[in-house]
Amino acid sequence: MDLEKIITSLENRTPTIADMQNFTKFAVLIPLIKIEDELHILFEVRALSLRRQPGEICLPGGKMDEEDENEQVTAVRETVEELGIPQELISIVAPLDFNISPYGTIIYPFVGYLSKPELIKPNPSEVEKVFTVPLSFFMMNPPDCFKVNFHAEPEESFPYSLIHGGEKYKWQPRKLNEYFYYYEEFVIWGLTAKLIKQFVEHLQK
Repeated sequence: MDLEKIITSLENRTPTIADMQNFTKFAVLIPLIKIEDELHILFEVRALSLRRQPGEICLPGGKMDEEDENEQVTAVRETVEELGIPQELISIVAPLDFNISPYGTIIYPFVGYLSKPELIKPNPSEVEKVFTVPLSFFMMNPPDCFKVNFHAEPEESFPYSLIHGGEKYKWQPRKLNEYFYYYEEFVIWGLTAKLIKQFVEHLQK
């Protein structure tokens, strides 16, 4: 292959995330509702019968299906399914920055407005209950932050003889920030807290 062919193959290329096909895509919605002229964020408590993270606080959302046209469709579809509302009640859907997790997933968050919250009928197979928190609470109360440390553990057959330092090679440790908000009896943490923090920081810019 000559230089011109290499340049041609690169000059009109749109960069993306390397090995994108190996990531699992999820999309979530940060649902805004109005209560007595004040904006609130609606949260879900995951059903206790669920295999993964039962009883934890989350935002509406889930894994992107092959038939979903895009990530926004996923976020809206999952919200409709979990909250039992007609799709037309969800409006003003706008994207935030997507997140790449250390667990091989990409999370696409969106912000949307839910009208007529009195029509919400949570799907009991997925949602134990819902509650709301005033947006102003997050604007005035930054989250606590705690660090989680990750350490490399190569498999037994790892070829130490091929790298400088061998078994004494100094792997670079990785730190992950975990955020916590406390509102009444609820503890909002993990990815949900991270997305809320990013949303609030966007509003405060």
